[in-house]
Amino acid sequence: MTTRLPTYFISHGGGPWPYMDGPFRRRFDVLERTLAGIPAELPAPPRAVLVVTAHWEAPQFLLSAHPQPPMLYDYGGFPPHTYEVRYPAPGDPALAAQVAGLLRAGGLHAALDAERGFDHGSFTTLQPIYPQANVPVVQMSLQQELDPALHLHAGRLLAPLRDEGVLILASGLSFHNLRSFDARGAAASQAFDNWLREAVLQPDPSERAARLMRWAEAPAARQAHPREDHLLPLMVAAGAAGADGAVLHYHEDEFFGGLAVSGFRFGGG
Repeated sequence: MTTRLPTYFISHGGGPWPYMDGPFRRRFDVLERTLAGIPAELPAPPRAVLVVTAHWEAPQFLLSAHPQPPMLYDYGGFPPHTYEVRYPAPGDPALAAQVAGLLRAGGLHAALDAERGFDHGSFTTLQPIYPQANVPVVQMSLQQELDPALHLHAGRLLAPLRDEGVLILASGLSFHNLRSFDARGAAASQAFDNWLREAVLQPDPSERAARLMRWAEAPAARQAHPREDHLLPLMVAAGAAGADGAVLHYHEDEFFGGLAVSGFRFGGG
């Protein structure tokens, strides 16, 4: 059995939902079950997790290198206790340096950030997967120009990590128009999600990459993503997948009152 780990594009949900109770938390029941099932899908436990987060952009790719990352409460309007939660997973400065080295060797600009803490694109994703916070975590930023080809290339450069026990989690959201984050966005989200599933699940990896690079031509593309920060992590996961196929890992048609959202696993059987 291969121990090569799959890669994932995860729709990470809204705000600090894993740390809440009541109706808001219940909106994420399907997502929570899906995330909690990831460890059982892996051929071996990872030695570390690399989270490509939609909530961090920089002029070059940055890697978090704090050995005990602090927290970034990058949300507003939630209960006071959600600004005190901790996800105490250790960082992995050596892995951060390795990732930066792989990117530089492939001609990309990359550097370390020794101060960066866990943003909610990371800790809310990881809490249901590894609630014990016992797996080291490194975060990777997006490059702020949000060029899909650049991020696909970055993913390809990171593919060797999959054979070294590093789980690559691309954390974004397949529909991210906060002005239509309810039934008003239903038609646009369905149109874009139909296109996205066909593009990602198509069996030819070269054609998959070509379609993803042209994502802005998709039906309702800019209604789904007025700004593509939450879609670009997908490019890194798809690039790191290489020739591996994808499966629909998560899907809902009634997310937040009618939105179609999806997540994907690349490789892993």
